[in-house]
Amino acid sequence: MLDGDERTAILKLAAAGHGAREIARALGVSRNAVRRVLRSGQAAVPALERPEKLGDHVALVQELHQRCEGNLARVSEELLRAGIVTGYSSLTAFCRRHGIGHVEKTRVGRYQFDPGEEMQHDTSPHVVAIGGRRVRMQCASLVLCYSRRIYAQVYERWSRFECRVFLSEGITTLGGAARRCMIDNSSVIIARDTGKEAVPAEAMKALGERFGFGFEAHALGDADRSAHVERRFHFIENNFYVGRSFADEADCNAQLRQWCEQVADRHRRDLGATSRQLWVAELPSLVPLPIHIPEVYEVHTRRVDVEGYVALHTNRYSMPERTIGRQVSVRESIDRIRIFDGHACIAVHARKSVGARLRETLPEHEGHWRRREPPPASAEEITLRNAAADLGTLVDRLRARHGGQARSSGCTSSGSSTRPSRWSRQSRSRCDTA
Repeated sequence: MLDGDERTAILKLAAAGHGAREIARALGVSRNAVRRVLRSGQAAVPALERPEKLGDHVALVQELHQRCEGNLARVSEELLRAGIVTGYSSLTAFCRRHGIGHVEKTRVGRYQFDPGEEMQHDTSPHVVAIGGRRVRMQCASLVLCYSRRIYAQVYERWSRFECRVFLSEGITTLGGAARRCMIDNSSVIIARDTGKEAVPAEAMKALGERFGFGFEAHALGDADRSAHVERRFHFIENNFYVGRSFADEADCNAQLRQWCEQVADRHRRDLGATSRQLWVAELPSLVPLPIHIPEVYEVHTRRVDVEGYVALHTNRYSMPERTIGRQVSVRESIDRIRIFDGHACIAVHARKSVGARLRETLPEHEGHWRRREPPPASAEEITLRNAAADLGTLVDRLRARHGGQARSSGCTSSGSSTRPSRWSRQSRSRCDTA
């Protein structure tokens, strides 16, 4: 089919008095094509109209699409069963043209942010090589929308506690908080509702009040609203992890913090400056940091077991022997475990990974366990063992049954005021027989 420029040239040449043969030779097209354009007299390209195989079955396709829950492969099978033969690609094109299961795409907006107006936070699962094995980690990122300054860390577990730790460290590193923090509708931060009606949890709300900002969730499915932080995950996954090795989670986070500082010094062509230069200009507009930033921790109540340990997240931490059986308060920070008896801190441990099933024992809590020795053999026991091998086996069973001693049986020198048990009567009869 001829395009608009060719059709316009044909009409102009015809108006200048040139014939169809001459026009066709000059433009390199067929004479029939020239004659069709001259008959139409229009330079606009006519719409291509072709009959649709499914044109008479629009209602049926809509019904099958709803019944099959949008699975077009099943719709194709049901159409074939009804005697309507069509290819899968033809079916998908037909559904697109008629808006069956497809939503028209709309233009995305472009957001402009003033200094200190907004910061964005989100998380993304990443597979990271740590300690020689590939581990699934949660990468958390915080971005200032004006300067594009970024702070990121990885965590083996992501809960409300880790989120509070990350935001507290991130805002401190960035020198202050923007007035609004745009997030998704994650239950880690949001307690109920979604979008503009979302209500943050009390712990997260208290964190926002401490640093002077408020949380705001975007609408469900509107990931473009937090595009600045979403785009950083692709950058981290394809730039930071590649070619780097990490001994543990702490080593990975240390290298990631250093990498974020290096990225801040790169010239951004879209910004016309580096992120650090824009951050210096944005810093006076950020909410100033409070004069005191307390350590983020969670409080757990535990009882010291008979071995002198308290359990937390499948790990066990040693305690002084005098606290066995007592109830203590455990304060869990991101890197340490502090245990309090009342207001006094009586033990400090390095925090182990959640689910590691490790036992942490401080040197001052090392115990000298004494193994209980079985009682010495009585004269009757020695007599029975010397009498026959079977009686020696019987004595061993009696010891196992009665806690390492066989004095409750009928072969003892002292009698019992109570009626002997069936086992004792059998033992007595065997002793009398011997």
